[in-house]
Amino acid sequence: MSSCCLNMPNMFPTLASEAFLSSRCIWVNGPVIVGAGPSGLAVGAGLKNQGVPFIILERANCIASLWQNRTYDRLKLHLPKQFCQLPNFPFPEDFPEYPTKYQFISYLESYTKHFDINPHFNETVQSANYNATFGLWRVKTIATGGPNPIGVEYICRWLVVATGENAEKVVPEFEGLQDFGGHVTHACDYKSGQSYSGERVLVVGCGNSGMEVSLDLCNHNANPSMVVRSSVHVLPREVLGKSTFELAVSMMKWLPLWLVDKILLILAHLILGNTEKYGLKRPRVGPLELKNTAGKTPVLDIGAFQKIRSGEIKIVPGIKKFSRGRVELVNGETLEIESVILATGYRSNVPSWLKENELFSSEGVPKNPFPNGWKGKGGLYAVGFTRRGLSGASLDAISVAHDIAKSWKEETKQKKKSMAAGHRRCISHF
Repeated sequence: MSSCCLNMPNMFPTLASEAFLSSRCIWVNGPVIVGAGPSGLAVGAGLKNQGVPFIILERANCIASLWQNRTYDRLKLHLPKQFCQLPNFPFPEDFPEYPTKYQFISYLESYTKHFDINPHFNETVQSANYNATFGLWRVKTIATGGPNPIGVEYICRWLVVATGENAEKVVPEFEGLQDFGGHVTHACDYKSGQSYSGERVLVVGCGNSGMEVSLDLCNHNANPSMVVRSSVHVLPREVLGKSTFELAVSMMKWLPLWLVDKILLILAHLILGNTEKYGLKRPRVGPLELKNTAGKTPVLDIGAFQKIRSGEIKIVPGIKKFSRGRVELVNGETLEIESVILATGYRSNVPSWLKENELFSSEGVPKNPFPNGWKGKGGLYAVGFTRRGLSGASLDAISVAHDIAKSWKEETKQKKKSMAAGHRRCISHF
């Protein structure tokens, strides 16, 4: 990486005359990676192994900011650790099968140190534009790590989008919520049910986060009601001591997806019983097919369903409106509540800064489904958008690092040949 004013390709005087440069302009002899979560770190490690220089830009002040700053205390990995490790670096053997969030953060910190990855923290990407004439990306950022914000512009051949599917929280609008008067928070800001002890709490959302927050509230003597607007697949996390996910992966090697779905639903019925009886209607599409087609993850139950059966977690339908200290539901029932927790999910923030519409959709996810969504045109790549968790991100990271390294080595070879030819011409003239 060098200052573009000092060591740039020959076309840059032309670009500079077009107001191409900002307060600081940096030429990157390799890719710019946006995001220092597991996806960005995995790409960085792959490039490091192949000797390709790069920089990672991260808006937060740490790696894996989603895990460090926006997850609840009791969170553990939902899948066994072997399905969550990043390339070329297994989890420590003494870690449990389902590591805690703190153990996972420790693992990521060790990963970063092992591969000597040094992200640029407190640097937020404002825009990324591709200049087709010169085949270069212009990535504009605001760096806020010092006493005053600084505008920086990076010029690079390759851009890796690794901000993921969960960059921004989704906060739906509800009629009357501004008049509610009680405590309202998103699940990303929820840490523990300790401060909710004795309260009646409405949890909006019934995915893995909604279920776990409701369970945590129960364990801290709160009284949660969970809003379930649509159908949801609830599966046991384990079947006879074996991970349900691991079992599904094994069966998929030999059986068609529809049959694996059928077997999973039979096992779920045998272990959990009829979930519809308790207000959790199953979708008509099987859990794996639904995950593949709509990206909707089944709930892997770790104890919440037992609380639902016992009535400690109350299942309620959709919300009609809020008023002072209460919520009216679509079935006409009114609940008196003191707090609301929005387990309403996350979304990509890519459309807000990436000025491109071929690789990414208007929702900020690749248009092509896995495994073909990692590469776009003009040196653009996407990692961490597979809807297949950490294992999907790792597969994409390997593909991206390999593809960039191949191009980078070819270009470096060509430059060396050109320089050698120029050197020979200089000698002959001399």
